[in-house]
Order: sequence, then C-alpha cells, then structure tokens
Amino acid sequence: MARCTGVGSPAPDFFFRGDDEPIGEWRQHRDEAIAVCTACPARAACRELALRDGDGYVPATTRDDMVRGGLSNSELVAARREESASIRAAVAADRDSEWTRLVGLSRTLTVRAAQGADRIDGQRRPDAAQAAHNKEIRALAGQIHEIRTARRARTGWGEAA
Repeated sequence: MARCTGVGSPAPDFFFRGDDEPIGEWRQHRDEAIAVCTACPARAACRELALRDGDGYVPATTRDDMVRGGLSNSELVAARREESASIRAAVAADRDSEWTRLVGLSRTLTVRAAQGADRIDGQRRPDAAQAAHNKEIRALAGQIHEIRTARRARTGWGEAA
C-alpha cells in the first residue's frame, strides 16, 4: 500500500503547497513530502502516473507547488522532457482493445448510474425495477474492477498508487 494512503498517512494536501504558504516554508515542507515518498513501495507507479498525467508545471520556476512520485514540480518537468518518447509509447500501449472496453464500460456505468434515481417522472420506481437497476450497476462496476485489477497485475503495479 502506498505510504500516502490509509490510517495515519499524510493528508493528500500534504503534497501540495498551501495557498498562502511562503516559498521558504514550502521548500522545507516539500522536502518532508519527498521523504515520505522515498520509502514508498508505490513510488515507481506513482511517478509513472504523474508523468503520464502531465503533472508538473512549466515554467517550473514559477510554480514550485507539488510533489508526486517523490519528484518536485521542476523534477517532474525535467523527467517528462527526458522520458517523453517512453511516456508516449506507454500511453499508446495503454490504448489497446481492453482499454477501449474499460472506457466503454466506465461511460456506460456513469450514464446508467445517473439514470438510477429511485423515482421515474415523479413516481417511485417499482422495487423489482430498482433491484434490477442496482444489479446492473454492480455488474458493470465488477467488470471494471476485474479489468483494472488484471491490467495492474500484468504491469506489476498491484494496487493503484
């Protein structure tokens, strides 16, 4: 499990500079956040996700305000530049037929869940119809979970970062 999740872990905002946090305080805070990441078993996965997601602002000198995967903003920018070809290749490899299925299931789940109010045209949905709808939602969520779990296992990531 990632060190930034679970009981007793730093809050997610621990890895971001506060709105009014002076740069000197942030630098100390940033170093503490990087130290949390250093011994994290999910660090490599988190770093890769950060690079794939495009984290890190350009120009880095004006927005030093985050840590992800053990890298500061400027380090993320530099790593993204250095590894741009491998990042593009990894993202392209993600877009296989299984990815397409995952995206389709996720969209279907979102639409069906939005249609899942227990009232239709102001009338309470019959219990049987609601039960069938709930069963459909659980099935979609289960399929999504299975695909994600299998993809993580194949890449050696285990749990999501």
